[in-house]
Amino acid sequence: MLKVSKKLIYALEAVVDIAYNTGADPVRSRDITKRQGMPHRYLEQVMQRLVRAGILKGVRGPKGGYLLARERRRITVGEIARIVRSLESSEDPLETQSDSDIASTVLNPIWNELQIEFEKRIETITIEDICSKARDIGIKKASKEGIDFSI
Repeated sequence: MLKVSKKLIYALEAVVDIAYNTGADPVRSRDITKRQGMPHRYLEQVMQRLVRAGILKGVRGPKGGYLLARERRRITVGEIARIVRSLESSEDPLETQSDSDIASTVLNPIWNELQIEFEKRIETITIEDICSKARDIGIKKASKEGIDFSI
């Protein structure tokens, strides 16, 4: 369903924060939650799933935190959305709607078309695109020297 959950927003904010603010050291989750104003409890579960999916790399220890596991131009919003969606257990409202002729033959196909278009579009938006937009509008980086993975 065309729904952007809080968990997805937090996951995207976290990945973009890491991509945008990466310096020589990994980015700590508490720094992300502080900068983005999000609750820490939501973040850890998502971060671990992003590590397992190969989006992030977790670094342990006193200077530990998270780094991107691959170039930000190779990570899409759609990929992150699929990972987060696998954590969520919400019912699809289209599956629980009435079985009226209007709903089943007119409205549901329209919503399904929109869903397909939405999913195609978010597959084209990369973390690099979002970082470029943030840079273009003048959002300051937390680190002095950022590592830029673009070539």
